Amino acid sequence: MARIAGIDLPMEKRIEVALTYIFGIGPTTAKKLLDKAGVNADTRVKALSDEDAGKLRTLIEREHKVEGALRSEHAMNIKRLMDIGAYRGLRHRRGLPVHGQRTKTNARTRKGPKKMAVGGKKPKAGKKG
Repeated sequence: MARIAGIDLPMEKRIEVALTYIFGIGPTTAKKLLDKAGVNADTRVKALSDEDAGKLRTLIEREHKVEGALRSEHAMNIKRLMDIGAYRGLRHRRGLPVHGQRTKTNARTRKGPKKMAVGGKKPKAGKKG
């Protein structure tokens, strides 16, 4: 089993696709890594030699920030924005869209499920008059 940057790569996938399972490596970066390491992109992970896996592992460790280090850097960047009181930091703190999207309609992913307004409650079902 190929384990690179603390991630077990899926055995049946092509190495080009399998590398994208590592946080911080997308399709373009995966292609560049494979070219530098001299590994064929069509090779399946299960057919990857130990030598090729070692080349990829060292390349990633040397040249790219991935997984835990990258996640913590992202978190620190967001925390810095919140601490200095930047507009983007306030949007993160309030759980609203950060990049200027409208919020009158849509934005349900960031805002969560609709909350019923206090005046918009339906009357309880029960006795009538």
